Amino acid sequence: MSKQVKIRRTTVPEIAARKGGEPIVSLTSYHAHTAAIVDKYADFILVGDSLGMVMHGMESTVGVPLDLMIMHGKAVVRGTEKALIVVDMPFGTYEESPAVAFRNAAKIMKETSCGAVKLEGGKRMAETIHFLVERGIPVMAHIGLTPQSSHVMGGFKTQGRDKDGWDAIIEDAKAVAEAGAFSVVVEGVVEELANKITETCPIPTIGIGASAQCDGQILVLEDMLGLNEWTPKFVKVYGDLGPAIERAVSEYAEDVKTRAFPTEKEVYK
Repeated sequence: MSKQVKIRRTTVPEIAARKGGEPIVSLTSYHAHTAAIVDKYADFILVGDSLGMVMHGMESTVGVPLDLMIMHGKAVVRGTEKALIVVDMPFGTYEESPAVAFRNAAKIMKETSCGAVKLEGGKRMAETIHFLVERGIPVMAHIGLTPQSSHVMGGFKTQGRDKDGWDAIIEDAKAVAEAGAFSVVVEGVVEELANKITETCPIPTIGIGASAQCDGQILVLEDMLGLNEWTPKFVKVYGDLGPAIERAVSEYAEDVKTRAFPTEKEVYK
């Protein structure tokens, strides 16, 4: 009799141990169906607050509520077996104090069964990261272009074009690592700066709009599948699905109008 082998999820220590090793593969996902596909290839899946813009038509990630993140987090966990699932902490759920951050992070982990949370901010969030990690909540940090701070930054602007600002971003990476983050997303920074952060930071760097030399990469799934009319410069489109979906919907609409669907094959006798 054959013995069924139970698939084991990737763990936080396994991701942390990949520093300087085989590149870490990651994508975002927001629902069970796509998560099941991504799960076959990704080391970790991020349930990003980008879902507010991608799925719910928001202008930024600032308006995403905690309960929405939890709902999508549950779906992704249910649809996967292998990848580590990381859930974004939305704006306003962790900045007030470490205690508030712990309460909301614990709620996310208990209700979704995810393996870690992600929060934005470098040195300013180091105390909170330490507080969470000390209490058993794994944290992925996020520095550089931090979308939740886009209003302060004046939009989604590439970081590091002025070398005078490099030291602050490098210090952010150092601070989150020392605080106990197991990895750090480095978003929207110039390549040379991303390389320097990766060389000096003791935890894996996950690049998005950064450098191929980062310890891993992440993209928004819908961006790389070509589902959006516009994509950022740093996105490589691997599938032109937007036009393909539109063609399918157009053909369906025409078949309905001309009574070409359903045919004999699609009705019950």
